[in-house]
Amino acid sequence: MTDASRPPREPPMSPHLSVWRWHITMATSIAHRATGVALYVGALIAAAWAVALAQGPDAYAGFKHLLGSPLGKLVMFGLTLSFFYHLANGVRHLVWDAGHGLNVKSANASSVVVFAFTAAATVAIWVIAAMTGAL
Repeated sequence: MTDASRPPREPPMSPHLSVWRWHITMATSIAHRATGVALYVGALIAAAWAVALAQGPDAYAGFKHLLGSPLGKLVMFGLTLSFFYHLANGVRHLVWDAGHGLNVKSANASSVVVFAFTAAATVAIWVIAAMTGAL
């Protein structure tokens, strides 16, 4: 028999940004989703590149001019950053799927490694592109 004199319990609080404090693994989770969206946009850019290539030299020259503009280079830099971040964080998730690195200390350390790899790889690619005249 239940005790009818007990007051009703408070419903549990949803995990919300006002309840949770920010931590690096939360930032990596949000960034992983954002870079996934950015890579989708990158796939659309790659499709536009293929269409411009198929339409002939004039269309391709226009596309190259657009991507060679400062805004185009900024978009391509962002796509490079998104690619390397999504790659590194995907590898981290594969390690987690194998059951490793799930404690808080390892998860935080791997988040730092993901961000460091992303920065280093992106800068390296753009330095190499600048040195070879691709920019």
